[in-house]
Amino acid sequence: MSRGALGIWGLAGAATLCAVAVSAIAAPLLAPHDPLRQDLPQRLMPPGAVLDGITHLLGTDSLGRDVLSRVIYGARVSLTVAFVAVAMAGLTGVVAGLLSGYYRGTVDAVLMRLADVILSVPFLLLAIATVAVLGPNFTNLILVLGCTRWPRYARVTYAQTLAVREQEFVHAERALGASDGRILARHLLPNVLSPIMVVATLEVGLMIIFEAALSFLGLGVQPPAPSWGGMLSEGRDYLATAWWLATFPGLAIMVTVLAANLVGDGMREVLDPRARSGAT
Repeated sequence: MSRGALGIWGLAGAATLCAVAVSAIAAPLLAPHDPLRQDLPQRLMPPGAVLDGITHLLGTDSLGRDVLSRVIYGARVSLTVAFVAVAMAGLTGVVAGLLSGYYRGTVDAVLMRLADVILSVPFLLLAIATVAVLGPNFTNLILVLGCTRWPRYARVTYAQTLAVREQEFVHAERALGASDGRILARHLLPNVLSPIMVVATLEVGLMIIFEAALSFLGLGVQPPAPSWGGMLSEGRDYLATAWWLATFPGLAIMVTVLAANLVGDGMREVLDPRARSGAT
């Protein structure tokens, strides 16, 4: 695939992701109805149905709540969890990888073995167990995702740090008396940011999926707060009679995750010299 095509797809993904983010921020303005308002006489109305002058473009759920409004507000939950958890995991992983790769020895052994232990446990199982202990709520969901995804960043940072720390400019800085903090912040950190940015972009999509999975299992954001995973869980009992309950939140998850992955691929093309040389 050419660089131009990848650039187009990357821009399309970025535009889609921005549109979802804007709709989440402006949810009170864009949502046609209150996402929590129940209206039992209008329950399970199909998409486009009109009753008493009220139109529901994507239909209503089993409690008469507007599906479109809940999908829009659900974007708030998914994107907030994704971005905050990615920031938390990225910061923790980058610090751990830098320290392990630069100091080696005991620091390397402790941090990287801890990362190995976390990576050896299936992520979803670890997340389910942790949320079950801490309790299912919005804050604990972010903490669980942020604290269990940092090893991926740490591994990437660790590998990059090992390569950069042996470069001549690092030895020159050390010979001139530069402190470890200066070397880490001024020379090693800038050299590991490019791959970390790519990983972080791809992790946004994964975080959205993980949040939806935990909410689907009842371990994420609790009802009646709208979330895409919770809407999928509610709609699974109505697949034969009210297909729209699970279809539209599922499409929202698919489109958003696809957009995040396209942005990640586009960033890899821009930031990775080997990918650029291979594409030309």
